[in-house]
Formats: sequence, structure tokens, C-alpha cells
Amino acid sequence: MDYIFIAIALVISLSVHEFAHALTAVKCGDPTPKYAGRLTLNPLAHLDPLGTLMIFVIHFGWGKPVPINQNNLRDPRWHMLLVSVAGPLSNFMLALFSAFLMKIFWQTPLLFGFFKTLTQLNIILLVFNLLPIPPLDGSKVLLALFPPRNPQDLYNYLYYGPYVLLGIVLFSSFSNQNILWKIMGPLVDIIYSFVLFQS
Repeated sequence: MDYIFIAIALVISLSVHEFAHALTAVKCGDPTPKYAGRLTLNPLAHLDPLGTLMIFVIHFGWGKPVPINQNNLRDPRWHMLLVSVAGPLSNFMLALFSAFLMKIFWQTPLLFGFFKTLTQLNIILLVFNLLPIPPLDGSKVLLALFPPRNPQDLYNYLYYGPYVLLGIVLFSSFSNQNILWKIMGPLVDIIYSFVLFQS
């Protein structure tokens, strides 16, 4: 049952996350996500085949990145920052809402279990996506705040980042040394406690 909860919660969370990116980009002047059919909460528009498969292999996954033309944004640098933050922010809001539902359905084990999973998963996605490693949202936030002066540094950061991230995820998933959780765990615990307190 736990795996079913995780799979359903991931589909919901990833769809909301990518929709938030798309909606913010459109509001900031870029119609690309709308033309690409991403301005929707329909999971079929956002799920990545490999990312979906990984849900069942390592119990973690990802959605298809929303196509965005930064040149269409009214203020490319700062609107790109808003677009990048929108996804993790949507996970935080969904965590707050699902934590609220946890308290409503605390006497119904099945629903309580699902909303607890949804709350925890969204906090994990929030923290994970804010890691400053390409192609995660945190890397785009970092570039908006501190754009590199050397084009070669930017190229290396964007090129090697995904390989570094994949290595960390795979090593954490298939070894006893969960580096990823050692990095994320303390912040996840703090935010989880905050969310439960606020709801």
C-alpha cells in the first residue's frame, strides 16, 4: 500500500509542480508552455517515461521539464527566477494543504496514511528541487542571483551538473551511504515540523 501511496502522490505532486512552472511563465509573458500543452493539471502532459519508471524502481521520479523561452519573459532574469521558484513553492503549498487534511482525517487510517505520504513527499520534492545542481530549479535560482562572468564556467556548470545529480541519486539509492538524504534530511525534518505546526 505504501508504494501505491507514493506512486499516486508523486503523480499528483509532479503535475502540480510542472503546472506551476507553466502558469508562472505564461503570466510573465512566455506563451511557450501554453502552446506545448503544459498549461494543465493533466498528469499525462507532465509525466516523463523514464521519470515515471523510476517511481517504481527507486521510489522517486521526475516530470518532463516545461519548455520555456526566457527571451519571451518581460524581465528575463528575474521572471526566470519566479518561474523557477514557482515549482518548489507549489510543493510547499500542497504540503500545507495535505497536512491540513491529515488532521481532518486522522481517524481514517487509509486517508490519513495517504495525506501523510503526500505531505512528506512534497517537502522532499521542495528541498530536492532547490538543490543548486542543474537541471534542478535551485540551479536556475542560483544563476539568476549570481550569473557567472565566465561563459565557460556556465557551460561546465550546466553540462556536468546533470551527471553529478544522477550519480548522487543512483549512489544514494543503491548503497548504504545515502548522501542525498544526509544533505536533505535535516531541512526536510525542519520544514515537516513547521508544516504540521502551521496546519
